[in-house]
This record gives sequence, C-alpha cells and structure tokens, in this order.
Amino acid sequence: MVWIAAVVALLLVVAITYWLHRRLVVATGLRRGPAIVADGVLIAGMILGVVAFLIGAGQIDPTWARVFGFVGYTWWAVVFYLMLGVLLIGVAALVVRLSTRIRGADRPSGPQRWLQVATAVMVVGALGIVGYGLIEADRVRVTEETVTITKLPEPLNGLRVALITDLHVGPARGAGFTRRVVEEVNATHPDVVILGGDLADGRVAQVGRDLEPLRDLKAPMGVYGVSGNHEYLGEDDGGNWLDFWETLGVVPLRNERVELRRDGAVIDLAGVYDRTAPDPYRPDPDAALAGRDESRVLIYVAHQPLQAEDVRDRGIDLQLSGHTHDGQLWPFSYAVALQQPVVSGFGQVGDVTVFTSRGAGAWGPPVRVGAPPQIVVLTLRR
Repeated sequence: MVWIAAVVALLLVVAITYWLHRRLVVATGLRRGPAIVADGVLIAGMILGVVAFLIGAGQIDPTWARVFGFVGYTWWAVVFYLMLGVLLIGVAALVVRLSTRIRGADRPSGPQRWLQVATAVMVVGALGIVGYGLIEADRVRVTEETVTITKLPEPLNGLRVALITDLHVGPARGAGFTRRVVEEVNATHPDVVILGGDLADGRVAQVGRDLEPLRDLKAPMGVYGVSGNHEYLGEDDGGNWLDFWETLGVVPLRNERVELRRDGAVIDLAGVYDRTAPDPYRPDPDAALAGRDESRVLIYVAHQPLQAEDVRDRGIDLQLSGHTHDGQLWPFSYAVALQQPVVSGFGQVGDVTVFTSRGAGAWGPPVRVGAPPQIVVLTLRR
C-alpha cells in the first residue's frame, strides 16, 4: 500500500507540473529561450519538491540534505500561489471569452497580450508573496496574553505560562531554529513551559538532535509537553518521541495530571495524547482528570482545539492548543476554520475557554503568509 500511495503522489506531482507548464509556458506563447528556462525551473522545482517529501517522510537523512528540504518545500509554497494565480487568470479568461462571444467578435487566434502581462505579473507576485512569507516565518516572536480566572489562588496570581507549539524541525529547519525559540522563551522568565506537540517531523534517530536545545529551557515549576499528530507520523512507535523528550528534561503528559504548587497554593495541569494518535496512545480525558479536586483551577493541554469537545462540562478553566498554524499560508485559515473550532487566539467551545497558538514553526514550506509565527506567554490573573 505504501508504494501505491507513493506512485499516486508522484503522478499528482507530475500532473501539477505539466498543468503549470501548459498555463505558464504554452498558453502565454513564450519564445523558445524563455520557455526552456521556465520549463527548467518547473522540472527542477518538481525534483526538489519530491526530495523534500522524502526528507519529511524520513527516507532521506536531513542532517546532510536539509538545504534541499528547505528549497524543495519552499517550492511547494510557490506552486500553491502559482496555482491560485492561474485559477484567477482562468476565471478572467472565461469572462473575456464570454464577453467576446456575446459581442459577436472574432476570437483571437494566438496568445492575447493581456494574458501574457497578467501571467507575468502573477508569477512575480507569487514569488514576492513567498519571499515575504520566508522572512515572516523566520521572525520568531513572543506574544503576551492575559487570562482572568476568578478562583485562581492568590499565591499563583501572575503565574506566567509559556506555550510552545508546532516547531516542526527536521526537514527544513534544525537545532539553530530550536535554540532561537528557547532563547526567546527564557528571556520572558516563565514559571512554567508547556510544549503543545508537533515539535519535529521525522524519526528520533534522524532529527532528535534538532530538539536538543530544549534541555536549556528554564522554568522553576517545570517543562511539560503533550504529543501532536506529527509525533506519530515518522515512527513505528509514537511513544519514542515522548521517551526522547524525557531525556531533554521535558515531562510528557500521557493522559495524566500534575500539580503545580507555589507558596502552598495548587492548580492542576492535565494533558492528553493527540486525537489522531494510534493505540495504545489514544487520548483519554477520563484518565487525565481522574481523582482531581474540582475546586482547583484546571489547565488542560491538548494539541488540537477540537479536543475541547471531549471535556465540556468537566470544569476546565483553560485549554491550551496549537495544530492550526492559523492556516500558515493565506487563505488556508478559512479551510482550517471548517475543521477546528478555534483557529487562533481565544475562543469558546461550550463552557471551555480555548487558547490556540499559531505555532512557532512551519509544516512543510518554511513560509508563513498572513499567519505570523508565535510563542505565547500567558499570565494568569485573578
């Protein structure tokens, strides 16, 4: 089945490349020289894009191939915006064709000048958008938020919780990126650090070293984490990643709860596996919440905002999530909103207040458009 999926994916990549060749080269009537250059770029991009997929799937070690992963995945962002542009031009061409037919005018026999100009502008625009997105994705920044919880004990008033999600290191980014995130977080002096999943893409043996800087996170009340869906994509045993996190000083919350204490006051922190995790790592909110004192404040950590549906009416004061990337590449956020109840920032799922981080990294293309990366520090207030 794996090789069948690989063949289908390869055929799809070839079909997309051929379609772009027809729309960008043939339909615009490019002369021989520019046409050869354009087709060369399309073919080279296709090859690098396939290589990037292989790196992301763990078939090629990113240690030496990361530069190809970075370029190859960036190419897919270019392809995405080229496809959007081609579709828009196609709509415009249809309008022109209908107008010509209604007016009874003769249909032009060759490529139309407006089509050539529009295509050139669109290609430059797509490259410009992706270039901007590369810069935007590289600007790791901290966002400060405040959460008001009425029953928060006074000794914990002002508790600072740093939330790091969706690093996705491995195929396109390495330990240097993780180190920058760690430095940004440490500079905020958090009391607690929570890792919200999807930290790496690939196998522990190949990309585990890219998370090594996480051992330098500093938080007096501890560093905790929950798995995301990507912790189970590159491993036969998804527990390997959580076991590896423990070697970095991270406490994985495996459908369990811990107590955060300061000056005699206590709040509960509970975390579950991702909703897509296979057995024996299925999320179990009942196990995570078992035996708790319901008078205490409860912070619940689940990779996907959608998991708030599982804990309605369970006394959750705040759920922390990631996963969505806020769409990462505009206009994907509109599609994500069809599947997740809170795409970015604060939202409400029944009686559960959910905060969804846009994530610090990027999945696939190291590009963000209209969804800047985010490290969140939430201050809890009475």
